[in-house]
Amino acid sequence: MTARKPADATWETRVERQIREAMERGEFDNLSGAGKPLPDANQPYQELWWINRKLADEKLTNLPPSLLLRKDAATAYEAALAAPTEDRARAIIDAINIRIAAAIRNPPPGPALNLVPFNIRKVLKTRRTNQAT
Repeated sequence: MTARKPADATWETRVERQIREAMERGEFDNLSGAGKPLPDANQPYQELWWINRKLADEKLTNLPPSLLLRKDAATAYEAALAAPTEDRARAIIDAINIRIAAAIRNPPPGPALNLVPFNIRKVLKTRRTNQAT
């Protein structure tokens, strides 16, 4: 059985006392985030919010390598269509084609890749027709 609280003791715990004393000394005054809204306060709750924040801060992803390559291929295709010159568009497609060919030789873990290297002539033709309109 637990002992009763002595009559002269307060309900304040040791930690609460340390916090109160620090507040009295002014150690919580002028903190860097004081008065600023909490980030993502209006976002719906996610159980693993801190992992998603860390991934975003470190510019990392939790996608399997095969899906990441698919995403990179789509981004490269759009970048090639918007490239300022044909040489730059060709360089973008060449770079992603090297990665796609390597992934076809050694399939990455995750879902099936379902990618083939881009046909540079078709990409450049599409780029020319998009610029003409």
